[in-house]
Amino acid sequence: MANHKSALKRARQNDKLRIRNRAGRSTLRTAVKRFRVAVASETPVAESELHSVMSAVHSAGSKGFITTQTASRTVGRLAKAWHKSQS
Repeated sequence: MANHKSALKRARQNDKLRIRNRAGRSTLRTAVKRFRVAVASETPVAESELHSVMSAVHSAGSKGFITTQTASRTVGRLAKAWHKSQS
């Protein structure tokens, strides 16, 4: 455990960021999972749902919850799955 004042502050900041990142990633995973389940169940999925999930993924990428490359790859795969389900 940290002993210096600055190290103690950094430990507190790391705890806050870890909790925030964990919550953000969890929310993202839930949104992506719900979308994939909806697409897989062959129920009609609106384009607006696709856009909202894509927005959430890009937002998570820009906030650092996931890397931007992972965000782009995820968006591409979601879009591909949605287009496949539409035909």
